[in-house]
Amino acid sequence: MNKSLCLGVVAICLATAPRTAAAEWQAVEKEALYTVNGQTGAELYASIGERGPKAGLGRAIAHTNFKLTWTRKYEEQAGACVLTTAKPKLIITYTLPKPAKPLPAGTRENWDIFIDGVRKHERVHGDFIKEMVRAIEGATLGLTVPDDPKCRKIRGEMTMRLGALSQAQRQRSRDFDQVELTDGGNIHQLILRLVNGP
Repeated sequence: MNKSLCLGVVAICLATAPRTAAAEWQAVEKEALYTVNGQTGAELYASIGERGPKAGLGRAIAHTNFKLTWTRKYEEQAGACVLTTAKPKLIITYTLPKPAKPLPAGTRENWDIFIDGVRKHERVHGDFIKEMVRAIEGATLGLTVPDDPKCRKIRGEMTMRLGALSQAQRQRSRDFDQVELTDGGNIHQLILRLVNGP
């Protein structure tokens, strides 16, 4: 048995997975909350800017991390190496803001709409991660490399396949964020409603 670990932010991830076992695993999805202060939408959004998860040089409203552990089994068959088992354990964590104190009625309504939209946005990133894991399942389980009795060459072959799928997932997440965060995009509209009201 060989275990490999991957820990990454949504756009920085590497994964691997099995073909026949695709329906046998379920991702564990959980939320990690950080507190923000304020009683108005503008105050809450300013607090997000101070306390939100780090993203590049600034801070994000929310983000999605994942931890992926694989149990793999390689077998030598007639001089070739075959990946016969690949079992993933995927934990996705969505980091989201939460008001430190109860909010006034008008602010509460706007906050609920805001956080519901942000949560849905992050869940799309989670779906991208799950889809990537399934795609890598299909590309690796049963992989056979001839003339590899010590199962060394197969790892290089897997790295190449994983790299391409990981890059595709990263680009997909970036494209999604660009649409959602630009002027007029869904997240932009949610921010405007929170800060300015309906």
